[in-house]
Amino acid sequence: MKQGHKVALLVLLVLLIDQALKFYIKTNFELNEDVKMFGLEWARLHFVENKGMAFGIEFNIDYGDFDFGKLLLSSFRILMVTGLIWYMRMLLSAKAPMGFVYCVGLITAGALGNIIDSTFYAMIFSGGYHDDGIAHLTAFGQGYGMTEHLPMNGFLHGRVVDMFYFPITTITLPEWMGGDSFLFFSPIFNVADASITVGIFSILLFQRRFFRDGFMDEEKKEAVAVPEIMDAELVETTDADAADESETPSASSEQEAGQSDPAAERRSDDA
Repeated sequence: MKQGHKVALLVLLVLLIDQALKFYIKTNFELNEDVKMFGLEWARLHFVENKGMAFGIEFNIDYGDFDFGKLLLSSFRILMVTGLIWYMRMLLSAKAPMGFVYCVGLITAGALGNIIDSTFYAMIFSGGYHDDGIAHLTAFGQGYGMTEHLPMNGFLHGRVVDMFYFPITTITLPEWMGGDSFLFFSPIFNVADASITVGIFSILLFQRRFFRDGFMDEEKKEAVAVPEIMDAELVETTDADAADESETPSASSEQEAGQSDPAAERRSDDA
């Protein structure tokens, strides 16, 4: 399987899990309904909807009855995902470390998951932000965006479905720090948020490994490696030749050693 197909499969898998769970929560839970996971007090499914970013962070810019902040945020998400997809293609072409490409894929998948909520949920689900009943699927364009009189029947104005809630413990600060208490971990999030977070923290954690050699395609790496190998072989050959010359006497020296001195032989005969 090609590397690009592996990344696409990862993105698709995260999207399917994210949307399947959101559809299940949306059509089986009432708003703010809370259920323990595995009987644990600190691990819960708690259905909420938000108009903002990851972990329920909102971006409020209202212009009369028009939620300009939501439209701006949804448009920004679409532009960001478009840029991330282009960036992943560039990374694959440059033969970047696949660990880094997978991290970017996780971020892209998470952003896409929340974009689907923001773009279409107000057009296909009944039950708005203030309704208590369990939502159901409607004809396209007949969702809560129409009943709430949102622009374009709710297109780009849908609310993101969140459900994971982990109120692990309450921490109280000492008096010299104000003595305030806060809940850890209070944000409610979804699979898409978790995918974005894992991707970002993995890049931060393994950045030295990812960026150690830079992004260089295989042809450039081979072009750099070949001269280095040739230089190393040349040095080894030169050293070997020098060693042979120092150990082997020259032919002229052997010839001179084998010849006798005529004058010395005559002096020996006279004696």
